[in-house]
Amino acid sequence: MRAAGSLALRRAAVWALLATLFIVFLSLAAWQVQRRSWKLALIERVEQRAHGQPQPLSPPASWPNLTAAQAEYQPVAVSGTWLPQHTILSQAVTELGAGFWVMTPLQQADGSRVWINRGFVPDHQRAAWLGGGAPSTDGPPVHVQGLWRANEPDGGFLRHNDPAAGRWYSRDVIAMAQAQKLANASPFFIDAGLPGEARDAADSTAWPRPGLTVIRFHNSHLVYVLTWLALAALTAVAAVLVRRHEKAAHLGGTDAPG
Repeated sequence: MRAAGSLALRRAAVWALLATLFIVFLSLAAWQVQRRSWKLALIERVEQRAHGQPQPLSPPASWPNLTAAQAEYQPVAVSGTWLPQHTILSQAVTELGAGFWVMTPLQQADGSRVWINRGFVPDHQRAAWLGGGAPSTDGPPVHVQGLWRANEPDGGFLRHNDPAAGRWYSRDVIAMAQAQKLANASPFFIDAGLPGEARDAADSTAWPRPGLTVIRFHNSHLVYVLTWLALAALTAVAAVLVRRHEKAAHLGGTDAPG
């Protein structure tokens, strides 16, 4: 009796494992279908917007209502003066290597502030741009053209932004404005530089380097969908084989080994 109970328990465990794996694989496939739809929409949005002519930045009154679906990667133009004392560096990995994005607010004539990602600097340039080491606001206003980008909250993968320690792993400009006590700041930022602009990032000696926005995206989600579906199918086949084994054992008058 005890052996029969143990065998039944093992059979239940096998079926529970197969059912769990089947559900997990199907769920992962469904998630990748959603990711693929999101990626295709992103690629289409970027292709439609990123290569257009820069448009004047929308007025500050409209900023709270702007969404990524409406404005992400739209070329925009803005004028103002730098506020270098509020410069923040956010960790970055680019085609030029690891380093930092230089995030500096630009104050417009109406007093509103727009966060600008001025470009990439390597680690050895960090001290020159951190804590107001950037050029002063003396002189004429600057004119910036670039791509509208949505806020990047929280931080990077397994790493959270730490404003108190000055460690930023994402361009969370809303948190940056709070940390800097910066009023009337944009809840988005502009990546300085436009696609197709003439630049030679490898040979240039000027920092920061603008124009490094990624506008081409790898899309392998269909492969992932097929992979998870194949694993789900293999799990179903395994269930059929287990069931056949149990039937054969029953007809033979012996218990299946589980």
